[in-house]
Amino acid sequence: MKRSDRRSGAASARVLVVDDEPDIRELLERTLLKMGLGVASVGTVSEARERLKGERFDLCLTDMRLPDGEGLELVRHIGALGADVPVAVITAYGSAENAVAALKAGAFDYVSKPIGLEQLRALVKSALSLPDRAQAPAKGQQLLGDSAPLQNVRALIAKLARTQAPVYIRGESGSGKELAARFIHDNGARRDKPFVPVNCGAIPDTLVESELFGYRKGAFTGANEDRAGFFQAAHGGTLFLDEIAELPLHTQVLLLRAIQEKRVRKVGATQEEPVDARLICATHQDLAALVEAGRFRRDLYYRLNVVELTMPPLRECRDDIPLLAANILRRLAAQNGVPEPRLAPEALQELMRYDFPGNVRELENILERALALSGSPELSAADLALHRIAPEEAADAAAPARGGGAADAPLPEYLDRLEREAILGALASTGFNRTAAARALGITFRQLRYRMQRLGIKEEKPSG
Repeated sequence: MKRSDRRSGAASARVLVVDDEPDIRELLERTLLKMGLGVASVGTVSEARERLKGERFDLCLTDMRLPDGEGLELVRHIGALGADVPVAVITAYGSAENAVAALKAGAFDYVSKPIGLEQLRALVKSALSLPDRAQAPAKGQQLLGDSAPLQNVRALIAKLARTQAPVYIRGESGSGKELAARFIHDNGARRDKPFVPVNCGAIPDTLVESELFGYRKGAFTGANEDRAGFFQAAHGGTLFLDEIAELPLHTQVLLLRAIQEKRVRKVGATQEEPVDARLICATHQDLAALVEAGRFRRDLYYRLNVVELTMPPLRECRDDIPLLAANILRRLAAQNGVPEPRLAPEALQELMRYDFPGNVRELENILERALALSGSPELSAADLALHRIAPEEAADAAAPARGGGAADAPLPEYLDRLEREAILGALASTGFNRTAAARALGITFRQLRYRMQRLGIKEEKPSG
């Protein structure tokens, strides 16, 4: 019987409690019974193994230190059995090292004693809401690709979705770090709760603390009312901190405490408040190198880097480019209300040979520009306007642009110049009528306005 079938009635779910202290076992039993759950409790690892042989359980709560072994042995044992049973480790000997060891061994969660009843209930409900392993992945955002690197990433994400372990996602810009974080969230126990993405590099240093943790009315000039921070907004769900390497050191201290204590203090407040948010962080920088350079706290690094997920660059997944390009063009055509274009064979060959320093995000930008500037149902290699850099030319290409040719500027600058020229040409030919110019370019008025703002093109007709 599947887990989802067993949980159609709360009383059908069963929990195995493993703790050598009778008082703790009794407290856990009473709490779980009041939640309508079935409970079996034992005091040793060997007793737990015996119960697991002949009985079905939906969750295991185990102490870390037991008379005949450690709770980690049960985590590994249940994992080796292939049983779809999440294991939460509850211990009076809480430490960063023990937490990392438990989560890396495959534990669903790790909490320190004394555990509050509300925290316990939340943990149990979260664990029992995990989807079946055989259940299809959540629809919507997906990591497309059949290459070996992408298959490995999806396999690891499937495991990470079934734990509460902090995850550190590393990878180049544009390689899909936020998409991976969303996939972890959407396929885990918190999938029905908020997913809150935050770009740490976009927040001024003076505002980081109040943005993350919130503030009380009157805490500073302009604080006219109480305001929740990103941690409170992600309560019950997942907080994704992108470009976490950009956090100032004093904020790193506060973040470490929030992770350890699961409590935050608003700016201007005297009391902390509990928060329950799973943390996933990412950066394109090398956090380990920043630790050695003294720019990132070592203790925070170890708490964040429980499990590391590396997103491969697109140049290592070239076989996925046709599938990705077709999917992107289909989406762009639907957004713009135009027929879906196709790539000419030589255009696809150009894409397959290109190294994509900006990864999937750059592929999207290239195809979006080509679709906007081409009036043909088939995109040619010329429409892509790719500029490949030979290895021996890399140093020259990194230098500032010296002229107007494609070879004299980095690809982003060259493409921006092409886009600017196309927009200015359309505006000039339509008497600076933006609606008509957008129609001539094959894009929406809103897209044209966005591009004009990004490229610094004035929105009114120049005088004279």
